[in-house]
Amino acid sequence: VVRRTLDECKLDAKHLKVEVTESLLVDSEIGGTVDKALQELKSMGVLISLDDFGTGYSSLSYLKKYDFHTLKIDRSFVRDVPDDNEDKALVEAIMAMAHSLKLEVVAEGVETEDQIEYLSSLGCDALQGFFYSKPLPDKQFRDLINHWEFAKNLA
Repeated sequence: VVRRTLDECKLDAKHLKVEVTESLLVDSEIGGTVDKALQELKSMGVLISLDDFGTGYSSLSYLKKYDFHTLKIDRSFVRDVPDDNEDKALVEAIMAMAHSLKLEVVAEGVETEDQIEYLSSLGCDALQGFFYSKPLPDKQFRDLINHWEFAKNLA
């Protein structure tokens, strides 16, 4: 399905990123299916992200076994930075480990300017959260993107 859709849309696979959660990787009933699907996606050039890193079933072996492009730090660790020293230590350690493995890092759940400043100072590659926008219906999302493109062209 993915290959056909990429072909029909004339989209280079490197522009598609698929997110998988740690819990999906742990589910032994579908483990083989997931492994095969991820291998097929990677062979097409699709980028794979590990979502919600650090929650529930974290295993560093997943970082070695799967060729992830991106690691997304779960919002439960981001929520209280930069005020909570334990969360800061965890975020810094996760980010250092991910960058040493040449992974892009996304911080989820960003809601304040202090979080943006702190995470940016650590070299976080991308920030995601309600600070930028809450989830939007299709039309509102298109309007937001069009407005952003217009504003960018004014600069």
